[in-house]
Order: sequence, then structure tokens, then C-alpha cells
Amino acid sequence: MDSEKVNNDRRAMRWGLTCDKGECQERVNKNGKEIFEVCKFKPTIKQVEENTQDSLSCHYYMQKYDALVSKHSLWNYHAFFTIMKFNKKLFEEYLDRKVTVFDEAHKIEDQIIQFVGFDIFSGQVDECNLNSEKYDFTDLDSMIQLTDDMAFSYAKKIKDIKESAAFQNNPDYELITGLERRHDRSAQAKIDIMSDKDNFVVNEPMKDLNGNFRTISVKPIDVSKFANSFFETEYQIFMSATIDKSSFCENMGLRQDDVAFVDTPKSPFPIENRSIDLLNIRRLSYGSTEKDELEVIKTIDRIMDEHSDERGLILTSSIPRCQKILRYLSPKNTQRIRLCHSKNKDGKTQDEVISEHATDPTGVLLSSSLWEGVDLKDDLSRFQIIAKVPYPNYTEKRTRAKMNKFPLWYTSQTLTKILQGFGRSIRSEDDWAKTYVLDTAVNNVFFKGQQMIPKAYYDVLGIDTA
Repeated sequence: MDSEKVNNDRRAMRWGLTCDKGECQERVNKNGKEIFEVCKFKPTIKQVEENTQDSLSCHYYMQKYDALVSKHSLWNYHAFFTIMKFNKKLFEEYLDRKVTVFDEAHKIEDQIIQFVGFDIFSGQVDECNLNSEKYDFTDLDSMIQLTDDMAFSYAKKIKDIKESAAFQNNPDYELITGLERRHDRSAQAKIDIMSDKDNFVVNEPMKDLNGNFRTISVKPIDVSKFANSFFETEYQIFMSATIDKSSFCENMGLRQDDVAFVDTPKSPFPIENRSIDLLNIRRLSYGSTEKDELEVIKTIDRIMDEHSDERGLILTSSIPRCQKILRYLSPKNTQRIRLCHSKNKDGKTQDEVISEHATDPTGVLLSSSLWEGVDLKDDLSRFQIIAKVPYPNYTEKRTRAKMNKFPLWYTSQTLTKILQGFGRSIRSEDDWAKTYVLDTAVNNVFFKGQQMIPKAYYDVLGIDTA
């Protein structure tokens, strides 16, 4: 599609076009025949390999193909796994590598599940003219029936549109392409589940304020049978400061005899730079009393007073707990707080909130989502408070099913998140910050997961190495 056809960026975004030049591929009618036309700005991978591409070539495909033809390349998980899932045969000759290095390997399960689970939205059910009240959104067989009904509805819509006089006179291939994509996804969802029904679980449906169905997700319990399709080089190196061999191999479907595990015996960071105080204030859980909650918040207040001229970080388990902390802090410390989540009410991104934090000499970030993936180096944080142990959401059916199948998984997930949290404010050998843990439940996690704790944490946690 020529760029002249789309002269309004907002309209292009609303239409779902991939860039300001238009769609990468569109259907057109030439001489009464329906054919595909590729965007003229899209180079071929051979052109990039031979350096014969046009100077106006699409930047996205230039970057993607450059990475594929290079001897070494760096990818984010989603981009790489998309190729391995959907385009492996297309790029087969460029994927013949000796070694793949997977960083932040403790998050791989979360990445894989994006490619094997699926979601159904109320808008799709409405588009198919289906009555959501006819389906049991807690029952897997009912969800299989829904995906089947959706696929049938989309197929009929496509047939009716193609046979209509309006389409014959003025074909809307963009509409048809969208419907076909949704048909294929619905049909594939049924196939995936039917191949191994016992491995899929229906999470509780999300509803709007009026109690109407909004979205439902069906997720696999065990991703190990899918994982090997993403790990196909002769050697794989999985890097993380917070994984243990046994649970990782179990989750990823790897034979322990095939895996060598390197556990760094000692942290390269001086112990005095990364001290951890387990204060054991109160045990916080679903059964905690109001007095327990307030005692923890009072301790947060006291620690903030002790670090009144420094920036810091407070981590807890949920957004409601963040709001409660903010509600009961003293006024002077409340003014220092910035709530920071992946999505924020004022529309600011996580990075924008952290940038504002960097300009406030005594600012403190309060979050349930900054346990990992954030770099609060040097003066960005000199103290961090872990208010509540971040257990996985036990109300999710998949979490309960996963626990039943893999008893140590729940502890492993919790431990990993805690250890990741410990590292948010100490980013180099010269960096330093003090960590306070207030929830006494952390002791139970360390006890149950003692075989999973990496040796690099033994010194600060006081674990006997004898």
C-alpha cells in the first residue's frame, strides 16, 4: 500500500496498519483475480544478505533480516520466539546456529506460555453473534465448544461477504484478512486443547462492573512439551542469578543429565554493600489482621525516616497493598512516594515515572511490579523495603493446578521473585543499598526453598556453607 493512501496517523493506527507506509501485505483484485501484493518498501532477506536493498526499505525488516543474516544477533524473547513458532521453515537456513544464549532465563516459562495459551474477548463473542450466557466459562469442554462455534461463525461470515454483491463491486480485503486471522486462531485453539485436554486449565473469567463477561484465558499447566521447539541449537546457555537446576529442568522439559549447572560460589559484590535485614515484623497473608498490616506500615514509616535524605524502593505483592501503604503513611513520607506500575492511572509509563523519580533527591518508588527488569543504580535507590512476600496468585486456577502437578513450583516462583527484588538497587561492585524484609513469611520460603537458593546469596542470608 502506498504511503499516499494513508495520510492520517491516527486512522492508520485504528485500521491496524503496521507502519506509516501501510500494510506489509495486502490483497488486491487484478483482472478479476484475487492476489497478494507485498508492500514495495519491504526488502527480501536475500537483498539484505547481498546488500542490494533499496535505500527507502522498511526499517523494521532491515533490522530483522540484518539480525538473521549476521553471524551473531541479539533478540528480545517475543521476536525470536515468534520466528521459532511461526516462521522456522521460512528462515531455516539462517537459524542454523551453534549456540543460543538465553538471558533472564527464569522468565522463559512466561514467554513460552504466550505462544501456547489463548484468550477469548467479549468483542469476539459478540462479533460472532454468539450468546455468552450459553457457555460455562469455568468448564474446559464448554470453552472448546465456544472456540468451535467461533470458528464456524467466522467461516460463515467470510463466505457470505465474499459472495455478496457489495464485495464483488468493491472488495474489502482488509476486512476479510482480519476475519480469516481470527478464524484460524479459533480453529487452532480447539486443536491445541484437544491434543492434550488434561494439560489445559480455564482461569476465572474477568467481568466488567455489571458482572458481564469481558475476557477468559485458557493456559497450559505444563509448558515443557512446547519448550524444546524454541531451543534447537546444538548448545543452549541459560543465564540467571535466580534459578536452580532441578526445578528449571522440570519446567523446561530438559534431562538433568544433559545439563551442566554453574552456581557461582560467591557474589562479586562486597557483602557490606548488599546487606539484608530480616526484621520479622508480622506475617502477612489472607488471614492477616488490620493490626498486622498497620504494624508493617508503621515500620515502613520508621525506615523512611532513617533514610530521609535518600531515594528508595518499596516492593509489595499487589496494587491494593500499595494503596493501603500510601493511605497510612505519615504525611511527610506520603509526599515522597511515587506509585510505579507497568500501567499508571495518569497514563505515564513505568520509565516516565522512574525518570521523574531520578529528579527527586528523596523520592521513593512504591510498586508491586518492579521486582525485576528495573535498574535503580547508585543514588536512584540506597534502601529498599520488601513489605510483603510476593506469592503467585493462588486464586488463579492455573496456579493451583501447577502447584498440584509440580509441588515445589510455587516456592520456586516466590523465591525467584524475592531474590530478583534483592538486586534492584545494587547494580555493580561499587554500588550499595540496604534491604529490609518485613514479612515473616520470608523465613518459610527460605526454609522450603533452601536447596534452590544460589550460593551467591548464602553470605547475606547467613546460610551455613559447611
